[in-house]
Amino acid sequence: MKIIITGAYAIGTYLARLLSRNQEELTIIDNDEERLDRIGSDYDLMTVQGSPSSLKTLKEAGACEADLFIAVTLDENENINSCIIAHALKAKKTVAMVNDDEYMEENVLQMYKQLGVDELIYPETLAAREIINGLKMSWVRQRWDVHDDALVMLGIKLREGCEILDRPLRELSGPDDPYHVVAIKREDETIIPGGNDVLKLHDLAYFMTTHEYIPYIRKIVGKEHYVDVKNVMVMGGGVTAVNALQILPKYMDAKVFEVSAERCEELNELLDDNILVIHGDARDIPLLTDEGIRNTQAFVALTGNTEANILACLTAKRLGVRKTVAMVDNIDYISMAERLDIGTVINKKAIAASSIYQMMLDVDVLNIRFLMSANADVAEFIPKEGSMITRKPVKDLTMPQGTTIGGLVRNGEGMLVSGNTQINAGDFVVVFCHDVNMKKLEKLFN
Repeated sequence: MKIIITGAYAIGTYLARLLSRNQEELTIIDNDEERLDRIGSDYDLMTVQGSPSSLKTLKEAGACEADLFIAVTLDENENINSCIIAHALKAKKTVAMVNDDEYMEENVLQMYKQLGVDELIYPETLAAREIINGLKMSWVRQRWDVHDDALVMLGIKLREGCEILDRPLRELSGPDDPYHVVAIKREDETIIPGGNDVLKLHDLAYFMTTHEYIPYIRKIVGKEHYVDVKNVMVMGGGVTAVNALQILPKYMDAKVFEVSAERCEELNELLDDNILVIHGDARDIPLLTDEGIRNTQAFVALTGNTEANILACLTAKRLGVRKTVAMVDNIDYISMAERLDIGTVINKKAIAASSIYQMMLDVDVLNIRFLMSANADVAEFIPKEGSMITRKPVKDLTMPQGTTIGGLVRNGEGMLVSGNTQINAGDFVVVFCHDVNMKKLEKLFN
């Protein structure tokens, strides 16, 4: 697959990292020679210096033969224009990043699609959804519903009180048990576990299960005492905060702390009446105390200052808040934030890159999610008639190293997979994979 990315900034660089694992034919376009040199030295790709919206530059980069053209510069107009030109040059699919929600209205999307922009990506909306999903279950770090909620994947930090620590997984999750541990993040290592592996204190464990067994998972990991989120404090009244608060579930109450009086007035116009806007700094402990932080179940830090967000979350934890979410703008800070155990980490650039990443795969891959914390992918495949994956029971399959089958959906019903499971054509199969070329997996299903 030939892929062209315009913009060697954070999103372009992160995409290059994801795509380089799959050995795609990758070209990066950027005006800045220094940025190109930096990305070119880190990944196996071609670089072209020039304007992303220049016809000459796009021809030189090979847009005429591009399977996927991705425009992620800082200028949304340049992104849209370059996609229109790439489409005119016969690029098969184009994707542009935008910075304003007015582009996401259905009539606008359709208009640009007619002009040659197949997909528009708005990171703020994607980040907002991630934040709200994180608030819906206070005891879960990450949640992903698979195939219309037939299966669910839960990323859970294991603490004291977890009853399944230090025992081989073969003793914990057999063929008839209601969950499957598909991955373990231990410090900086990601483990695709076998039967002899064990869960340890402070691991981030990824469970695949069905909805009816979520309470059971909550019990065995010792999280029953975690109170569900009903009250939320938000630090920062920027665009991400507004997008998140506009989709906040009705059963949650929120208070937003904003240091700018002018922005507070704007927030009062933008947000529902049940959301209280407070003119003040959410790092002010007496203010937080007065506003009831000790009776608050979640604290979300969404300012443009990564360090302030991390420190505010740590402060909230010391004041008794169990669920904290921090927006971390610099990708290089993500691992540090996770080591500090601040809770859920939100990076808009990584989320946007992951959303674009799924567009590169064949149509038979319905859905894919890159899990930043585990440096791993969760993908949903449909096996074709006669494909290799359907010829033998799971125990006899030769799966690529670093992969495991988490579960499948058959006739709308979610099922966990054991060694004796026979995968059929037309099933929806969920595969968890770490540092694996996705094209190798595609061959098993085609």
